[in-house]
Amino acid sequence: MNMLNFTYEPWRPWLSSLIFAFATAAFLLGATRIARAETDASYGRLITTRAIAINPQTHKVYAVDEGADKVVVTNERTGSAQTVKVGNAPIALAVNPRTNRIYVVNANSDSISVIDGKQDQVIATVKIRPGSNPYVIAADEATNKIYVANTYSDSLIVIDGATNSVTRFKTGSADSIIVDPHSNTIFLMTYESPNIRLVNASTGVMTKVDVGTHIWGMAFDQTTDMLYLGHTGTNNIGELNVRTHTVQTIQVDSTPCAVAVNPRTQMLYAVNYGSETVSIINLKTNKVVAELPVGKHPQDVAVDALHNRIYVANVHGNSITAINGATNRVIGTYSAGKIPYALAIDSKAERVYTANFGQPALTAVNISKAPAR
Repeated sequence: MNMLNFTYEPWRPWLSSLIFAFATAAFLLGATRIARAETDASYGRLITTRAIAINPQTHKVYAVDEGADKVVVTNERTGSAQTVKVGNAPIALAVNPRTNRIYVVNANSDSISVIDGKQDQVIATVKIRPGSNPYVIAADEATNKIYVANTYSDSLIVIDGATNSVTRFKTGSADSIIVDPHSNTIFLMTYESPNIRLVNASTGVMTKVDVGTHIWGMAFDQTTDMLYLGHTGTNNIGELNVRTHTVQTIQVDSTPCAVAVNPRTQMLYAVNYGSETVSIINLKTNKVVAELPVGKHPQDVAVDALHNRIYVANVHGNSITAINGATNRVIGTYSAGKIPYALAIDSKAERVYTANFGQPALTAVNISKAPAR
């Protein structure tokens, strides 16, 4: 889900302990960019893996270009690309395939840009309270509601996709959001909080479940009602049954920062930033069946359930590692863009896309071709 890739963070002091923990491994932009961060808000920000998304109905890919205040759009069918001007410091986005609307979080503008996916133009700007610093976003296509969490606000913003009107749930800030449309529940995670918050999307009523602090990575399996959490401090995966609120843990390698599940095979993939490995967990037995070396400082993972392939973004390696889900072995490595930190897959088009902190902001990788070994 989100990144452990840190730039200069003067506005988020609570992350200092996490930065310290990863000081020997975390990606820092260097003296030039750190100095620039003091005057340029496009630097000095914690990046999120919600920076890229695909509309499977239109086969268009959207990725933020934070430094340019734009969203990059690639049309897979035509091969064309364009950019859409949005607000200041776009950091995350979400797609509602049913309405063909794309919602872009503009962190420094305290706003959400609404893009019409047919014309790929901004058709509305939803303003929120000044100083909120909106961060992560999720869309529920079943209810046409969009949820935005803020760094400096105790409220979860709820946008009605039909009217762009705003309501609020008092939930506290969050670093990650997942929406379960089946139960109409929102799951919220904050790194420094020991509680996962389960929010009723209709009423805003919130239930807290203590799972332990220092979570950075969250995935939900709708087929089993299990929420999986990467505990960076204790090097384990938490398994939360969202119906019974029972919690189990599975020990993995160092600093699990991102998780993804293949519901077809009931296998979980945990990216371990510190040890530069991926832990493969059989969810039927809750046992680790393999620990595979990948690239330098992996930060995101995505599952291609159709082909039973797993792809890992190696942020310091400028590469993507491909894993065969049937054999639990590394297939090879694809070249990616500069500093790839977020992944999106179009299985039918056989493409993996990366959002990059360097330029270009969006890279397409043809996974129908064999990767380098």
